[in-house]
Amino acid sequence: MDEEAPTIASYVEGCPGCAMERKKASNKGIPYKELFFVAITTIASALPISSLFPFLYFMIEDLHVAKNEQDIGLYAGLLGASYFVGRFLASLFWGMVADRIGRKPIIVFSVISVVIFNTLFGLSVKYWMAITTRFLLGALNGMLAPIKAYSIEICRPEHHALGLSIVNKYKPYFYIKPTQQYPNIFHNKSIFGRFPYLLPCLCISLFAAIVLVSCIWLPETLHMHKNIYSEVEMSSDSRAPQTEDIHPDKSLYKNWPLMSSITAYCVFTLHDTAYSEILSLWTVSDRKYGGLSFSSKEIGQVLAVAGAGLIVYQLFIYRPIYTFLGCVNSCRAASALSIPLIAAYPFMTHLSGFKLGLALYFAAIVKASLGPQSQRGAANGIAATAMSFFKAIGPVGAGALFSWAQKRQHATFFPGDQMVFFILNVVQCIGLVFTFKPFLAISEHYDLK
Repeated sequence: MDEEAPTIASYVEGCPGCAMERKKASNKGIPYKELFFVAITTIASALPISSLFPFLYFMIEDLHVAKNEQDIGLYAGLLGASYFVGRFLASLFWGMVADRIGRKPIIVFSVISVVIFNTLFGLSVKYWMAITTRFLLGALNGMLAPIKAYSIEICRPEHHALGLSIVNKYKPYFYIKPTQQYPNIFHNKSIFGRFPYLLPCLCISLFAAIVLVSCIWLPETLHMHKNIYSEVEMSSDSRAPQTEDIHPDKSLYKNWPLMSSITAYCVFTLHDTAYSEILSLWTVSDRKYGGLSFSSKEIGQVLAVAGAGLIVYQLFIYRPIYTFLGCVNSCRAASALSIPLIAAYPFMTHLSGFKLGLALYFAAIVKASLGPQSQRGAANGIAATAMSFFKAIGPVGAGALFSWAQKRQHATFFPGDQMVFFILNVVQCIGLVFTFKPFLAISEHYDLK
């Protein structure tokens, strides 16, 4: 729901939130500078999540924890989930802290945690170390809730869709095992020979360190005074916001339109996370198990192209679609289009060469663009907590499902990986159903379109 800016009479000198409101009132254009900072800090936060999937299968192999090849998916799922378990336990806390001390300190602290723990993850030589560093990275990276609030607070209402689309997700990927892929550059006895997964993690950490320096120019947006809402409420200006929706004493848990939208979004999040892991595991698994026998480099290329397609979609296509259809209808359309797309994946094993590449790249780009798009601190803290819980379930469930499916290659009903993509579609259908009444409650003043 869009909110009007406070009236001029309600501005308080020295308050960073009011300074931002003044800036928005005087400049009706898109805040490109602020959105740029949102984009790069979001990338720094999101890269450790998405960059794991292309090499997860190979990392589990090298850590020697799986007893056989079919069990790799289960251990990969547990490792993929550890980040989201940490985020689930801490998201609400970080959202509340961001509402108390400001958005910027939490964002800065989160970037610092990426620099430290993402590097330590790349140095993992034991499964327990990999699990622990991923868990701490998720728990200490509290950026998700405040950055969504921040992306809204720096934009006028007409630009909120663009601000949220910037936050959504980016998926650049880097190559692993550099001593094998680039023996002329990286020697076997170098640090990258001993730690084959350090290079992608180190690249991300270096990028996060650069982003950390850029946070100096990141403006604060939180209102640093207690009575602004009551002041605005007493104002006779007709443009004053309705405190019924934003009063800090109102329980967010009793706001059914909010909670029902979070519920629907969590289902889509569960599906999206499970899909990301399954796609990587499926493409790199052997063809005798229904996979595509891709290398890490090949799946990295597929996911990188899908990420580039997603960026193009968010920058040039998402906003017009959002304006034309509205949030709910655009979500319904994306969900419905995803169903036949996912159903086609297991049949790609019958393709090869150019036809396989064309089909897989097209499907990956379209599916990335159809992923869930997002919904200020505490409210986003609740959403992030619930979403992180479902994201934690996603990799574990996907990994267990993938391992089980590989052991039933000759079953009569949806053999092998056909069962995996069938269950993915079941979850997608449940999410689609949750976007309709009575499951989804729409606020009276919300434009459904």
